[in-house]
Amino acid sequence: MLDSTNADTAAAAAAAQTLHLRVIIVTATVDVLHEVHFHQAKPEMVADRLGISVESLHQHFPSWDGLVLAALDRWNGERMDSVTHALGDASMVDFLRAIVASNVEQPELMRLLVALISVAGNVDHPMSAYLRSRYQLFYSQIRRGLEHDVAVGRAPHTMDPKRGAEQLIALYEGLQIQALMRPDIDLVPAFDRAVARLESGWTERYEARIPARVMSWSDDSWAI
Repeated sequence: MLDSTNADTAAAAAAAQTLHLRVIIVTATVDVLHEVHFHQAKPEMVADRLGISVESLHQHFPSWDGLVLAALDRWNGERMDSVTHALGDASMVDFLRAIVASNVEQPELMRLLVALISVAGNVDHPMSAYLRSRYQLFYSQIRRGLEHDVAVGRAPHTMDPKRGAEQLIALYEGLQIQALMRPDIDLVPAFDRAVARLESGWTERYEARIPARVMSWSDDSWAI
């Protein structure tokens, strides 16, 4: 009986040590991605930072892609928890604005998120399915938040939350890309201006646009 108890204790201690080492590895990977672009980062950099061999690293994370995703979940998850805690029951526009402000403070995370969007677009990439599922969750979070805003009167009933989520994310991601390509852009004020225009449009009932007729010159007359 005593031997069995000792064995269980030893197994639990070993499992705890393994978990602790995995946490340390993920933390070191986040640190590497702070300093190095995703496409340049390598497992050797993480191993060197920790003073372990690449083989030891692979014992805990056989896949480099899996380690990057674990680091992304840790990094972005902590940021999202912080934003959610700070805002409480804020509107979805205010929530997304807080994420934009956080990206200004952590441009490395914004750079990683934008880089992984291109990876997700390649359906043959091993990270694609997971990244697409996370993206869908993000879209669903924004849509549900807008549904709540409409229900409590913080957003107009003329706004379709499904379309509103598409539009908000388009602003969020489009401005992120511009910020990476145009260092002069002031991201938060740019978001505020774009959202003000968007919210103004939400107060009007949407009417489908009539396609413009294209006119071209043909012989001696205009062809429509």
